[in-house]
Amino acid sequence: MTELFDFISTNTTIYKLIIALLGVIIISVIVRIMKKTLTRYVKDQNNWYKTRKATNIFGFILAAIFLAILYSDMLGGITVVLGVASAGIAFSLREVIASIAGWLTILVGGMFKTGDRVQLGGVTGDVIDLGVLRTTVMETGQWVDADLYSGRIVKIANSFVFTQPVYNYSTDFPFLWDEITLPIKFGSDYTVTRELIRQVAIDQLGDYSQQTKEHWDYMVRKFIIEDATTEPMVTLTVNDNWVEFTLRYIVEYKARRSTKDTLFTNILKKIEAQPEKVQLASATFEVVSTPPVDVNIKNKPDTIDKN
Repeated sequence: MTELFDFISTNTTIYKLIIALLGVIIISVIVRIMKKTLTRYVKDQNNWYKTRKATNIFGFILAAIFLAILYSDMLGGITVVLGVASAGIAFSLREVIASIAGWLTILVGGMFKTGDRVQLGGVTGDVIDLGVLRTTVMETGQWVDADLYSGRIVKIANSFVFTQPVYNYSTDFPFLWDEITLPIKFGSDYTVTRELIRQVAIDQLGDYSQQTKEHWDYMVRKFIIEDATTEPMVTLTVNDNWVEFTLRYIVEYKARRSTKDTLFTNILKKIEAQPEKVQLASATFEVVSTPPVDVNIKNKPDTIDKN
């Protein structure tokens, strides 16, 4: 055993390797203890996620500093080797390097954060994790209508931020404009129909008015953008089959489907309560008249074959 210790103490490479392993293990234990301790004080799920991420990053930084100090006498040689191999490393790891750069861009630029609903690389969903190399998204849509979860978890390389657009549904303005259309029969009372739809929208979306106005005022101050109205708006168009009313309204980005369901339900109730003034149209065919049909039936006498 003494000879083994003497061999290790005289062999600098093995000695430093053992010290490095022990140091990394100790740092890992410290990080785990910190996580367990912080769990007692951080109860909110979102804050706990951020705290856990910050603790992991702290552990990586601490380990890197420890290893840099331990191998400080070898940094000169390592630098020369890395300088010679930098071209090959950059080419073979270009996607990894781009993903790390993308991760830093996301964090520093504030493009999105965990919990935001985004569209990244053609995938729409909620961001559930921001990794160094990949962003994890809980997918919405696809074979599921509206904005409901499909159940698939998608991992997207962070390098996409340099090559594709990033759509964020919730950062500065957590609302969306949406529309519903209603076909109304010709001959209905269009004034009553417009007011009926508008009143249902106001009753349903009135709570949004002040909140959305404040957010939009902030957007106008922050960006060069039109001061658009956030109040419900009803417009009318005509086609060959019916009169079409369109309700344009603003809604919280996660409540599009439920809000549309409530609006349709209340509007239909109002319309059915006034059938003499408003009637819904449908793609049906109505036979107005038929041409006269003249049918002549002549009796042909029976013939008897006497042969």
